[in-house]
Amino acid sequence: MAAPLKRCWNVDKPLYVRYHDEEWGIPLHDDQKLFEFLVLDGFQAGLSWWLILERREMFRDAFDCFDPAKVAKYTAKDVERLMAAPGVIKNKAKILATITNAQQFLQIQKEFGSFDAYIWQFVQGKTIQNAFKEFSQMPTETEESRAMNQDLKKRGFKFVGPTICYAFMQAAGLVNDHLVDCFRYVQLNR
Repeated sequence: MAAPLKRCWNVDKPLYVRYHDEEWGIPLHDDQKLFEFLVLDGFQAGLSWWLILERREMFRDAFDCFDPAKVAKYTAKDVERLMAAPGVIKNKAKILATITNAQQFLQIQKEFGSFDAYIWQFVQGKTIQNAFKEFSQMPTETEESRAMNQDLKKRGFKFVGPTICYAFMQAAGLVNDHLVDCFRYVQLNR
């Protein structure tokens, strides 16, 4: 009988297992998914990631599958709809920030050809490979996440502080923060 796979955190919920094994830390280059991760990390501020993860499908439904071109055109009526949408965090500032961020996201796509080309410049185009043995070693922000935060804010983005940027970097694979004894660490360190 094979030993169970060692994971970064004690995952006893199938949704968490799938997220850990199939998404977290995998280098992401799809603009729409990058926008989704940026939005979800912004909504997570002050809340648990589990809350966001279990409501993710409701967020997708409410925010047109995180299509930035659609979200950028949202009106006051859409804000009202989102404030009443099941599963969406009822935080008007975060909802308004999502619309603003979609508009700025489109500007970056025009300027750089893709959001992917823009965002990966903060790590010189390749994943930063960390080697943490414990979560206590992991930073909440880094020089790169602070630079990302400053540039995004300068471009008009909201809810993109350096801690949110670092969580985004972890989720989108700009950094490999799987713990060294996690089975995903070696797979993503190739």
